[in-house]
Amino acid sequence: MLRNYAVLNSSLLQPDSGLCQPSQSLPQRVGFDDAAESVMTDLKQVSAVLIRPGDGVEEANQRMIQHGVRLLLVVDENRKVVGIITATDLLGEKPLQVIAERGCRREDVRVRDIMTPTHRLEVLHMNDVRRAKVGHIVATLKMAGRQHAVVVEVDHDHDGKQTIRGLFSATQIARQLGVAIQASEIARTFSEIEAQLAH
Repeated sequence: MLRNYAVLNSSLLQPDSGLCQPSQSLPQRVGFDDAAESVMTDLKQVSAVLIRPGDGVEEANQRMIQHGVRLLLVVDENRKVVGIITATDLLGEKPLQVIAERGCRREDVRVRDIMTPTHRLEVLHMNDVRRAKVGHIVATLKMAGRQHAVVVEVDHDHDGKQTIRGLFSATQIARQLGVAIQASEIARTFSEIEAQLAH
């Protein structure tokens, strides 16, 4: 049966070998009137960075640094999304509040203690995003006072279940708009975007 198939040559894997990662190439420069999808991280093209609810906040911080992201999806053992955690959550008041309430140390603070659970997570719908412009996303993030927005797609074949399809990041959008901003304060961030683009 296999007589027509030659064996391929093999060799030993070299030390320090990396691995391929899915990548999405977003346009370097966009304007407010460009399609919103041109600034969305599409999870059909890029793997989301995940963490478990029971992992420590230091692990979450390290994972963000390692992957160059400011948001992690929090998933359970079945890879179902149970929340999100952002750099603002990690570096802001939330861990300090948990430490004060419980009398514990930072090492004892878990992702579940400070994440935004799914039942409190507002999402955008992919059908709306497909019709939207970059300006709509900037206005939406500014109005919500958020650095990130989660985009869902509804699967009409499976009881209308939602699947997280993409993510918007204020930092990413500002970079693509050609505006240098600090990621710390959201209202100032968008005021700076508007001011710099007005010139």
